[in-house]
Amino acid sequence: MTASSSSNGGNGGGTWSERFSEPVSQLVKRYTASVNFDQRLALCDIDGSLAHAEMLCAQHIITEQDYADIRRGMAQIREEIATGQFTWSLDREDVHMNIESRLIEIAGDAGRRLHTGRSRNDQVATDVRLYLRAAIDDIANLLKELRLALVNLAEPHAATIMPGFTHLQVAQPVTFGHHLLAYVEMFGRDAERMADCRKRVNRLPLGAAALAGTTFPIDRMRVAKTLGFDDICHNSLDAVSDRDFAIEFCAAAALTMTHISRLSEELILWMSPRVGFIDIADRFCTGSSIMPQKKNPDVPELARGKTGRVNGDLISLLTLMKGQPLAYNKDNQEDKEPLFDAIDTVTDTLRIFADMATGITVKPEAMRAAALQGYATATDLADYLVKKGLAFRDSHGVVARAVRICAERGCDLTDLTLAELREFSPLIEADVAAVLTLEGSVAARAHAGGTAPEQVKASIARIRAQLSAS
Repeated sequence: MTASSSSNGGNGGGTWSERFSEPVSQLVKRYTASVNFDQRLALCDIDGSLAHAEMLCAQHIITEQDYADIRRGMAQIREEIATGQFTWSLDREDVHMNIESRLIEIAGDAGRRLHTGRSRNDQVATDVRLYLRAAIDDIANLLKELRLALVNLAEPHAATIMPGFTHLQVAQPVTFGHHLLAYVEMFGRDAERMADCRKRVNRLPLGAAALAGTTFPIDRMRVAKTLGFDDICHNSLDAVSDRDFAIEFCAAAALTMTHISRLSEELILWMSPRVGFIDIADRFCTGSSIMPQKKNPDVPELARGKTGRVNGDLISLLTLMKGQPLAYNKDNQEDKEPLFDAIDTVTDTLRIFADMATGITVKPEAMRAAALQGYATATDLADYLVKKGLAFRDSHGVVARAVRICAERGCDLTDLTLAELREFSPLIEADVAAVLTLEGSVAARAHAGGTAPEQVKASIARIRAQLSAS
């Protein structure tokens, strides 16, 4: 709603009500009001208003006394909000008018002058950016905590062997530390996306007014500096109307939750008695109302489900914006609930996952036993034959035949004698024994990014250095 007037009387209590000949119906008031959810912007609204007032005073648009009265009134309002004494009114529509109306009650005419040179359109865009900027900073810290928790879990298991899977079939041996570091890398990219998104969030829309700017001699860069913005939004129409910064955040949030969901899926599978790779501390699990033996991994299950809700928040904002002409439209009141939901969901999920990672007990024996199933070192045997001079496609066929025979006999490649192995290829010699061990398999992958324990330890050192510097 465009509301740049500072009038405050008439037929409905709104800032625009002198224009109308009848009051707004109670149903419309309830339908259009946003104060029930946008009041969380209150402190951002106060900060933005104080920066605006300081600039108006410096530009001699309001007096020093007006500015002092505004500061005094805002300090009282901040205290009332902090102590729960502030009265929120549906009749005042939103957080902005609730605070402005209370300021007028406290500061009189000075409160009425505060809105000079701005509109609720640029005001709300500023508040949302201030709120989101702080939320991104919190999320960045939580991503750092989660990465550190996973690194701490990975480090003692740099050499703990487990099966690596493709198609959920045993593929090749890896180490549990290496497996966990894959998620550390994912969450690292999530942190990079959040930091990049923050750059575009951190631009000041205030001063764009309703849509065309203002006739008053304002200093937008002064306000930007006061509020810690890197720059201003350089087009007034764009400044008040677009929410691409919120959409971008929700896209980054959805990717973060996708990575959380993938980790959740593995934790759930690993905790299953049929797999038994890990146990999760009791404080993150629940029991059954009917089956006394149950210990359910509710936290990762719920996080997996909440991923869908953040995806929905992203789609909501994309759909909200897709048909809007310039400039501001009332549709944009609907931007806050999905944005707030995405912020809350990601923040709460990261916080609990960082804690949960410290409560995971690893079961190396079960991991090793699983890695001995499914012919996990078959590729190592194929590589061995290539190094002996056989073309890879030929070595692939040789090993495939050997695996088929083992499957028929119900044994592993390591159960075959050297003589039996040589029946598949005369290139196989006694040194093949080291190749077919799990330890030999992981140790052989000693290049950068490989699963060899020495490389896992090097990656952990690199990541710790990054986290310490950030």
